[in-house]
Amino acid sequence: MSVSEVSEALQDQRAAVRPGRILALDLARSGALLAMAVFHFVYDLELFGWVAQGTAVSGGWRWLAFLTAGSFLFLAGVSLWLAQGGGRRWPAFWRRFARIAAAALLITAGTWVAMPDAFIFFGILHSIAAASLVGMLLLRLPALALVALAALAFWAPHGLRAEFFDPAWLWWTGLQTVPVRSVDYVPLAPWLGPFLLGLAAGRLGTATGLWTRLAQWRGPRLAERLAWPGKHSLIVYLLHQPVLIALVWGATQVLG
Repeated sequence: MSVSEVSEALQDQRAAVRPGRILALDLARSGALLAMAVFHFVYDLELFGWVAQGTAVSGGWRWLAFLTAGSFLFLAGVSLWLAQGGGRRWPAFWRRFARIAAAALLITAGTWVAMPDAFIFFGILHSIAAASLVGMLLLRLPALALVALAALAFWAPHGLRAEFFDPAWLWWTGLQTVPVRSVDYVPLAPWLGPFLLGLAAGRLGTATGLWTRLAQWRGPRLAERLAWPGKHSLIVYLLHQPVLIALVWGATQVLG
């Protein structure tokens, strides 16, 4: 095989991994954002006394929070594979990582001011940023190994807790034995699990040609509109809660 043929083969492989914008994934992100907004709306109603205390952290609402966080991390794993699976592109990765990390720090600063006793020091954005670093290190592992590591991440909070992790600077692990107070706490154990499952799904999707097929699906015009939040998920995430709080606060002032 000539040098040019090798180069063309590598380009074809990278194109298969990075098939372009996939509408179905943007729609999935929009669905996750909608679920998140519904949960946060209920949380805000509880905050202002419209529903009973503990509503947002009990029953189906608690499961909604878990499934929504897991969906975001799973989709982040898929996205990392699609962006980097054809060959690590560190400049692009660091640009994306910097945006997510900056947004995470903004969330930390804002919640520190608003609720210093329960501020977000390792929430969903912190978790996605940290999991992305781990994902880059594990990018070349086969799907089965990634699934095994995901299972280990799910099991770790139950089997690996130790007082060694009790200092506050190690709470990002999720392995401490002391209770943690935060309005959004998404440590790597167990939440690295869904991210690694997403990474494995991304690899399998490439192997089966799924992403190439999905990239060709455009859907109806309504689908494009519904996918808009998913295309701008970070900015929607940052803005939705201040907007919801303002709306609930305003309604409380008028109707309360």
